[in-house]
Amino acid sequence: MAEKKLLEVELAGLKMANPLILASGIMGTTPGGLNRVAREGAGGVTTKSLGPEPREGHPAPNVVKVTAGYLNAMGLPNPGVEEFASELKEVELEAAVFGSIFAHNDDEFRRVARVLEPTVDALELNLSCPHAESLGAAIGARPPLVEEIVSAVVREVNIPVFAKLTPNVSDITEIGRAAELAGADGVVAINTLPGMSIDVGTRRPILGNKSGGLSGPAIHPVAVKSVYDLYEALSIPIIGAGGIESGEDLVETLLAGANACQVGTAIADTGMSVFRELNSWLADYLDSHQMGLSELIGAAHDY
Repeated sequence: MAEKKLLEVELAGLKMANPLILASGIMGTTPGGLNRVAREGAGGVTTKSLGPEPREGHPAPNVVKVTAGYLNAMGLPNPGVEEFASELKEVELEAAVFGSIFAHNDDEFRRVARVLEPTVDALELNLSCPHAESLGAAIGARPPLVEEIVSAVVREVNIPVFAKLTPNVSDITEIGRAAELAGADGVVAINTLPGMSIDVGTRRPILGNKSGGLSGPAIHPVAVKSVYDLYEALSIPIIGAGGIESGEDLVETLLAGANACQVGTAIADTGMSVFRELNSWLADYLDSHQMGLSELIGAAHDY
């Protein structure tokens, strides 16, 4: 009971049992998968990115393990927001639910947000996928578009809206400020970095889409720097994401300024137990240092 109380966090009005959130694209393809992650100890869960219409995504192979992480090029496959929303209505979800959405323009974003709003606790705007043409990072690298889309969704719904930011820009704080100016309740930093793997036997790119997004430990330092910079530039909450696999990774991201953290790729290497293990490590850290979670957030900026 003491550990549970120690890890409780409030994020843009959402109360969660702990600061760990399942990242989009991992175990979030069905409501049942989301609940399984919640039972394993996640304080929040994020759906697979959902769009206005069903989408098949890129041809296989879609995922390849590389040094210090994974490359994926899924291409945002999903059944469409209306189908997924109808599935969510049939299940009582056991953690705070973030609905990840993508679209081509502000009108589509509004429509998708409107459909999904009744079934989730918050929205995550995917403005950062690096391997879907004219979607994701193609939008999220341009501050005026970010401001336009975030503003449109904020006006459309009555639940918290988070903008997931791409690291593939010269200054991520410029994108973060655009989201904050538009009324975002928080930002998520970061999504994957673009990468490629080539088979030396066939002399061809391994992924069906040739290139994809790099996740895992390789991008963790980039995530920490992004969170650190955003903390100094923004006044809204930050959800840190990128290569969090150990308790040290988690605490490091919180020290940089994250209010909560997403976990994704670590499930592939550690299994579903990663949520309980990270929560236990964090609770022990806070107890041994005789401090609360709120004291940890952004503490690296004190030096």
